[in-house]
Amino acid sequence: MGRIQRFLSALGQPTIYALVHLHRLNRLGMETLRWIFIEPFRGRKIRWRSVIEQSVRVGWQSIPIVGIISFFVGLILAMQSAYQLEPFGATIYVANLVAVSLTRELGPLLTAIIITGRFGSAIAAEIGTMKVGEEIDALKTMGLNPVSFLVVPRFLALIIMLPALTLISDFLGILGAYLFSISALDISSIRFINQTINALVLRDIVTGLIKSGVFAVIIASIGSYEGFIVEGGAEGVGKSTTNSVVVSIFLIITADVVFTALFYSTL
Repeated sequence: MGRIQRFLSALGQPTIYALVHLHRLNRLGMETLRWIFIEPFRGRKIRWRSVIEQSVRVGWQSIPIVGIISFFVGLILAMQSAYQLEPFGATIYVANLVAVSLTRELGPLLTAIIITGRFGSAIAAEIGTMKVGEEIDALKTMGLNPVSFLVVPRFLALIIMLPALTLISDFLGILGAYLFSISALDISSIRFINQTINALVLRDIVTGLIKSGVFAVIIASIGSYEGFIVEGGAEGVGKSTTNSVVVSIFLIITADVVFTALFYSTL
């Protein structure tokens, strides 16, 4: 009987903690949506200057790393695809494989993981440091809502910029495959471009953009939540920053599986 009780206790306690965190995360998400869609009609404006500043951080400053990684991934995909297709004399289909896999899957996923490590962790660290330094309490004392002041600009910046970065990732990945194909596979430029255009449909691009929008919500929500629940000093900030990256990547991959299965079933 004691073993059963210990087992149920070990099973139940993490479940309760997970439900508590889920409830708090849901409350934060609802409050964020309220400040975006309801409060502006009550005269409480969104801080668009801060949204632009955060957009520059998450978007413009992330282009080099996203672009380089996407270019190399496209190059690797083309090499591996050509290795498998060359014995069948079907290297022209490298263009199809790279274009579809990048736009539907790898482009949104890789971009989201990069931005999680670069910007999602920064959200948790910044908000967590403010909480440890009692700056969030100071905001409340001045009559400023922390969600409106801190979360909304970062949330909107991610919603706007992550799909844009995904498009850049798709283009540069295909560019890497294009350069490899015309230089190593003796595929003409026109043939590769025509094959890519024929392989891609609007649905592929829209699928990737929908995924990137969902990933942006996950990154902003988890990063902000982990920042608000920081306890202790620098150690607590470091722990929440690490948790924000790990949990965000886990939820991103989980959401990717769900959406891929959903889109696959509706084909």
